[in-house]
Amino acid sequence: MPCSLRAILLRDLILGVLGISAFLLHLGADLWAVSQYVRGGRYLWAALVLALLGLASVALQVFSWLWLRADPAGLHSSQRSVRCLALLHLLQLGYLYRCMQGLQQGLLVWQQETPSQFDLAYADFLSLDISMLRLFETFLEKTPQLTLVLAIVLQSGRAEYYQWVGICTSFVGISWALLDYHRALRTCLPSKPVLGLGSSVIYFLWNLLLLWPRVLAVALFSALFPRYVALHFLGLWLVLLFWVWFQGTDFMPDPHSEWLYRATVATILYFSWFNVAEGHTRGRATIHLVFLLSDSTLMVVTWVTQSAWLPSGVPLQVLLPVGGISFLLGLVLRLVYYRWLHPSYPWEPAQVDGTPALRSLEYYELPKNRRMDHLARNFFPQGYEAALPWPGEVNGVL
Repeated sequence: MPCSLRAILLRDLILGVLGISAFLLHLGADLWAVSQYVRGGRYLWAALVLALLGLASVALQVFSWLWLRADPAGLHSSQRSVRCLALLHLLQLGYLYRCMQGLQQGLLVWQQETPSQFDLAYADFLSLDISMLRLFETFLEKTPQLTLVLAIVLQSGRAEYYQWVGICTSFVGISWALLDYHRALRTCLPSKPVLGLGSSVIYFLWNLLLLWPRVLAVALFSALFPRYVALHFLGLWLVLLFWVWFQGTDFMPDPHSEWLYRATVATILYFSWFNVAEGHTRGRATIHLVFLLSDSTLMVVTWVTQSAWLPSGVPLQVLLPVGGISFLLGLVLRLVYYRWLHPSYPWEPAQVDGTPALRSLEYYELPKNRRMDHLARNFFPQGYEAALPWPGEVNGVL
């Protein structure tokens, strides 16, 4: 095995271990916070944290199970029986099982002197599903959890040590999930170079800096008007759900489960941008940015006209400039990334005498994650034609 490939596989293994560790650390921080809220008599706060944990976990297990059932028969030959897998998902352990399976496959490939193309492709297949599930978990649990904790801190006027742990792990987890998802999409298109360190840092920062003002705006609104934040979320979520449906998504294996995907994407769009359809990405991203900015501005106007102080006694004028500067800096870094660091050349198959070369049958027999390929074609539309399946191909397997 080339040293460069072995180094990449080792890096992926280390990142996989760190990803599982971060997930368990954040879960432990949430349960720690719940125990502290219960001990302090804050039963509503404890119930909200548990509700977010439970809803996100159930959604992850449903996604994982539906994808496993939709994958071609015999693809996961090394997996446990269907009954055992169903029990694991019922016990809310399906996501962790997938993470461990991905690590096992990655370790198997790394230990081989000359790994087969199938083993390498299967390792990518598993890691792509894990990246997608991690992204869903981030916006269904970590981001709302972060908003809730910030609202509690702003109301009480102080942050306990366990709350600081939750805030830090949430911020890092959110930004890492976005970066990991972007890196996963690039692996679907062979012509896209690996995301370099400089590009990774810029991508990480602009996602973090644009997300922070949105989370702060919703947290401040929750602290000042806790009775209306649910109505605000539901109203915007329904609008975003209609927008996702209008774009005609086709991600899940059947029309009924597609609504679960649309509902999840609408939740992501409440906080951040997520592309779900082909064509005119820049226009839709601009519309979404203006929409969120207008909504956040309306919330700012509501705070200023109703109250200049938080319940904890902190003046709003202290926090508003921080959010504004963060948004502008994040917007600048986003423009810098897409102007100079985001590759824009088209993906084309190898050519012989000006004619596209035919790939071997062995290439098309390799497992290919069509779920992520579909999203990659949306993110990198110039690679669409090269990613089209052959007739008779199901999820990348003939």
